[in-house]
Amino acid sequence: MALENGLLVYGPTCWAAAVRDKHGAIIVKSGKVPRLRGPIDRIPGLRGVARLAESMVVVPIVRATLRQARLPFENRSVVSAAAATTAISMLAKSRKNRGVGTDVAVSLLGLTPALISLKAGNTAAYHGVEHKAIAAYEQGGDPTDPEVVEAAAKEHERCGSHLVAPMMIAGVAGDAVLRRAVAKPGLGAQTGVALAGAAASIEMFGWAERHPDSGFTKAFRAPGFELQRVLGTREPTAEQIEVGQAAIERLLSVEPDGNT
Repeated sequence: MALENGLLVYGPTCWAAAVRDKHGAIIVKSGKVPRLRGPIDRIPGLRGVARLAESMVVVPIVRATLRQARLPFENRSVVSAAAATTAISMLAKSRKNRGVGTDVAVSLLGLTPALISLKAGNTAAYHGVEHKAIAAYEQGGDPTDPEVVEAAAKEHERCGSHLVAPMMIAGVAGDAVLRRAVAKPGLGAQTGVALAGAAASIEMFGWAERHPDSGFTKAFRAPGFELQRVLGTREPTAEQIEVGQAAIERLLSVEPDGNT
C-alpha cells in the first residue's frame, strides 16, 4: 500500500513500512501480520473477503506503530470529498424509482476521494515505487538497487486497481437484482450483496493470477492497467525510491527464511 509519505509492504507473516518524516529522515518499522483466515482460506469466496479484511486490519496497526506515517486519506480535501460523496450517494439510493444509470453514477462518484488523494500529494508516486520495487524482486533483481528499481515498470498485474471495474459492475448488477427480488432491501441485504460482489471479484483476480496468458485475464486487467497508467501511479523520484527500498529491505530481513 502506498502511503502519502512512504510505503507499506507485507508478506506471509510480517509487515514493514518506511516513511520520510518532515525533517527528511527515513523511519522504518515492522511487525507481525494478524491472521484472520484460518480454515476459511480454503473456501472460495470467503477466502478473498478474509484476505481483504486482513489487509485492512494491518493499516491501523501500522499507523499506530509508525506515527510519522500519513495515510492517503489523511487530507482535508479527501475527507471533505468522502463526506460529500457519501451524502450524495445515500440521497441517490433513497430514491424509490432509481435505475441502473443512477447506480452507475453513484459507483463512479465513489471513486472521487481516491482520485483526489492520488492527485493531491505523493501517493501516486509511492504507488509507483511499490510496483517498481516488488517487480524488481519478483523478476530476480535486487530490490535494494536503485537502478534496478528505477528500470522496472510502474504498472503491476496484481495491483488492487484491477478490482475496481469488476467490483463496480458486480455492485451495480447486484443492486439491480436485489431491487427486483426485495421491495425494500435493508442494510443487511445490501451489505450481503456488496460482500458477494467483492468475493466474486477477488476470485476472478486470483484466477487471473493463476492463468496470466488467458484472454479473460487480459480483458480483466485492461481497465486496471489503464487506471494505473493514467491516474494511479507516477514515476517516483530517487528520494522516494530510497524510502520504498527501505521498506522492502526491512520486510526481507524480518520474514523467516526469506518467506515472501
